[in-house]
Amino acid sequence: MDIKNFKYGEVGLNRFFGSLEAKIMDILWEAEELSIKEVQLRLEKEKQINFNTVMTVMNRLLEKGILQKRSKGRLSLFRPVESKDVFIEQQSKRLTENLMDEFGGVVINHMIDALKDVDQSLLDKLEQKIQQLKKDKPS
Repeated sequence: MDIKNFKYGEVGLNRFFGSLEAKIMDILWEAEELSIKEVQLRLEKEKQINFNTVMTVMNRLLEKGILQKRSKGRLSLFRPVESKDVFIEQQSKRLTENLMDEFGGVVINHMIDALKDVDQSLLDKLEQKIQQLKKDKPS
């Protein structure tokens, strides 16, 4: 699935989705499968929201390939196509690849600079990956 707009000024899922889309996705990732009405009721714990608004946003997420829908009698149930972890993994990988394709070494330098405050175990994993890349790279 291809998220077209990455928003640098936002945080969390709002970098990939609008704020209502992000809330709906969080609800569905937690519950796995719900009807539009069930999502609306969960959203209304924060503030009142129109059923048609929730339906429109969920149908847009369906059209984007982020949700899937199945019928159970007259009821339509929605669920995410992939888990939250898989979604974040794929989107961050795609973003990194796009940055590397466009800006190359500059991106690597900035990523390395950003590692100064990172956990030692992450640095160890990075070092292992670099060593493996060196081994796998043809001479």
